[in-house]
Amino acid sequence: MPETPSRLHIGSHDLPASPELSRFMAGSWAPSPLPADARVDAYAVTPARRARLSARFPGERLIVPAGELRVRSNDCDHRFRPHSAYAWLTGLTGEDQVGHVLVLEPAGPQGHEAVLYLRPRSARADGTEEFYRDRRYGEFWVGRRPDLAEAERLTGLRCAHLDTLGTPTGRDATADPELAAALSELRLVKDAWEVGQLQLAVDHTAAGFEDVVRALPRALAHPRGERWIEGVFGLRARAEGNGLGYETIAASGAHACVLHWIRNDGRLDRDELLLLDAGVETDSLYTADITRTLPLSGRFSPVQKQVYELVLAAQEAGIAALRPGASFRDFHRAGMRVIAEGLADWGVLKDAEGDLHRRYTLCSSGHMLGLDVHDCAKARAETYLDGVLEEGQVLTVEPGLYLQPDDETLPAELRGIGVRIEDDLVITEDGARLMSGALPRTVAGIEEWMGTLLHGTH
Repeated sequence: MPETPSRLHIGSHDLPASPELSRFMAGSWAPSPLPADARVDAYAVTPARRARLSARFPGERLIVPAGELRVRSNDCDHRFRPHSAYAWLTGLTGEDQVGHVLVLEPAGPQGHEAVLYLRPRSARADGTEEFYRDRRYGEFWVGRRPDLAEAERLTGLRCAHLDTLGTPTGRDATADPELAAALSELRLVKDAWEVGQLQLAVDHTAAGFEDVVRALPRALAHPRGERWIEGVFGLRARAEGNGLGYETIAASGAHACVLHWIRNDGRLDRDELLLLDAGVETDSLYTADITRTLPLSGRFSPVQKQVYELVLAAQEAGIAALRPGASFRDFHRAGMRVIAEGLADWGVLKDAEGDLHRRYTLCSSGHMLGLDVHDCAKARAETYLDGVLEEGQVLTVEPGLYLQPDDETLPAELRGIGVRIEDDLVITEDGARLMSGALPRTVAGIEEWMGTLLHGTH
C-alpha cells in the first residue's frame, strides 16, 4: 500500500487507498464546469473599493487574508466565514475561501494590481487523491471549488495558485493596525448596494421574529424554551441567508439582565418577558441586528409596561438625534438623559445628573452595522466614536434597562426585569430612515402583533 501523502487531511479512522483504487479514481470523469454565479453585482462594486484602499497606501504591498479554519474538536472544524475586509474587497464570501489571500501589488502610477492567491480545485488525474480523500479541501468532502480560470472570470482579478505565494511580506490587514484602521474607515459609509443588502438582512430578520412569536406555545411547553426560540430563529437565518450574524440572545426573565446571554438554556414563564436579540446574515455577509422585548403572555403587566415605555422613550430620543453632522455620541447622550430622568422620577436615583444611571444601563446605546455586527471596529476614535455622522452610515440605536434580580437599590417589583429595544437605521440627507420598522415597537403595537400571530386576533 502506498503511504498517505503528507499534504492530505486524512482522518485517523480512514482506510488507506490501494494503487488500484488510486488509478481507478483518477480516470473516466466527465467535465464539471462551475455553475454560473448569480451574484454578479457583488463583484461589480469591488474595483472601486480596492482603488480607494490603493490610494491610501501608494507604493506599499497590501495583504488581506481570508483566514484559516479553526478546529472545533479533533478533526472537525468550525464553519468558516471569510474575514470581512477580504469579503469587502473581493466579493467572495463562501466557505471555499479558506486560506486564500488577496495581495495588492504596487504598480507604479497606476496604484496597485490586485492578485488573488487561492487553492484551486485539484485535478482528478494528477495523482494527488485530494479530491476524494482530503477531508478539509477535497471536492467530494466539502464541495466544488473553482479552478484558476473560473476564479478569474468570476472576480475579474488575476488569480494565482496559493502555493506560489510563499511567505508574503508587506502590510497585513490582520496584523497591521494602520491598514486595519483604514479598511474599517473605508467601510463606515455604505454605498447603495450595501444598504440594499442590509435591508435584505433586516427583512429576513423581521420574518424570523415572526417565526419566533408563532412558535411561543411550543417553546413555553419545553423545559429549555430559550433553546427552542434560538433554534426557530436559526432555521430562518440558514434558510434565507448565510446564517446568524452573531449568536442569538434568547433571554427570558432575569436572564435578560445579562447583556450577552447566549447560553439560552432557560425555561420560559408566561408571566415574564423575553428579550430576543438576533440577526440574519445574508449570503453577502451583511447582517441585521434587532432586539425586541416581548411579553410571553402576549400582554405587558403594569410594571413591565412601565419599564418598557421608559426604554422606548429613550430610543425615540436617540433616533431623533440622528442626522448628518451630528456627533456619533449625540444619540447615546439623548437616550441616556431620558433614562436618567426616568430613574429619578421613579425614585431609584436622587437626580438625573452624573453617570450613576449606568448601573442600570451598562453599555453604549448603539454601534455601526455592516459586514460585522459591530462594524468598523478598528476605525480610529476621531473617525468613529468621536466623529460625526454621515449620509450612508448604518447603525443601531439600542438603549436598555437591566434591573438585576439582586439589586437592593431597586424596589422589589422592578428586580429581574431586562428590556432592550434595538433597531437598524441608515443616515439620510436630513435625518435617518428606520430600516426595521416592519417590527412594532410600542406596547400596543407589540400586543396587537403578537395577538395576530398567535391567535389571528388583535
